[in-house]
Amino acid sequence: MPAPIPSQRHLFDIPADIAWLNCAYMGPLPRAAVAAGERANRAKANPWTIGPADFFSAAEEARGLFARLIGAMADDIAIVPSASYGMETAALNLAARPGSRILLLEEEFPSNVYPWRELAARSGARIDTVARPGDDDWTAAVLAAIGPDVAIAALGHNHWTDGGLIDLERVGEALRAVGASLAVDATQSLGALPLDIRRVRPDFLVTAAYKWLLGPYSLGFLYVDPKHHGGRPLEQGWIARAGSENFAGLVDYRDDYQPGARRFDMGERANFLTMPQAIAALRQILDWGVADIQTTLAAATAGIAARASTMGLGSVPGALRAGHFLGLRFPGGVPDGLGQRLAAEKIFISVRGSAMRVTPHVYNTAADIERFLDALARAL
Repeated sequence: MPAPIPSQRHLFDIPADIAWLNCAYMGPLPRAAVAAGERANRAKANPWTIGPADFFSAAEEARGLFARLIGAMADDIAIVPSASYGMETAALNLAARPGSRILLLEEEFPSNVYPWRELAARSGARIDTVARPGDDDWTAAVLAAIGPDVAIAALGHNHWTDGGLIDLERVGEALRAVGASLAVDATQSLGALPLDIRRVRPDFLVTAAYKWLLGPYSLGFLYVDPKHHGGRPLEQGWIARAGSENFAGLVDYRDDYQPGARRFDMGERANFLTMPQAIAALRQILDWGVADIQTTLAAATAGIAARASTMGLGSVPGALRAGHFLGLRFPGGVPDGLGQRLAAEKIFISVRGSAMRVTPHVYNTAADIERFLDALARAL
């Protein structure tokens, strides 16, 4: 059974007077990832220590660790620089016919909007935006929008502004029943909210590493269903081609690719600074266990939501919200300057849309949360 994790503050370089309740904005690197980056920088300062095999070994380790996180195979994982890169890859490889619909959520993050607008423009499909449901039941709203004219649904696991949860297993099943595809941007969930790729069965799923994966910026991972392994990559990089391990033979150009989803890897995917950091962070998350992380954070956000409700603030009900993510709603909207006033007390949250996001992690302490709640009460 999932169990709460005691505060892991000692594994992070977060001063005692900082209440970082803003993982949805940016997750801090664990000390182990910082140390891995420092070692990597030293190696780059001495490039004679970096051999041809190093262009492949770390990337393959990261690919395998990420695959373990979602229940996939390493061959199904591509290494990408961002969520937008992954979604553009999905849009390049998924079909939409004239007059068909591409489902998006209202107030979706832009990286999961622009690629689909472009696909709609070039295919003759149309964007169908699922309105924010008044009862906060995103799953029911998405299911109601699915019909035989839907070609693609591009969704998150939870809404990025307030944590509203989407049951991707039910949605994926409904989409498959009408022959539609599913693309998932899991940047605001993966690493903190369990996901089994074998049950969701998306066509593509992408996540950036710098939020809930506690990894570096400019690195992410893309799951590609095996039926799309023969698809079209965004780049034609040398390292994605078959035989690229043989540096002396790179002048013998190849039309075939490395196996599986590797053809979709970004250029310079071997990044000698970011890749070791990502590996260290992934190891740490796997060591804690995503289910235990979710249990821990769900208890924290439920407590915050309960206290905030006594101040007249609302949020998505617990059963309809991802446990790691809380968006507080104010009767008259988020007060101007509230985030700045909290930051002046070294308490950090973020405002997105009409919600104030409060997103703790296992590095937070009970004192962090009490400081936030006390400061919030004073500010109202």
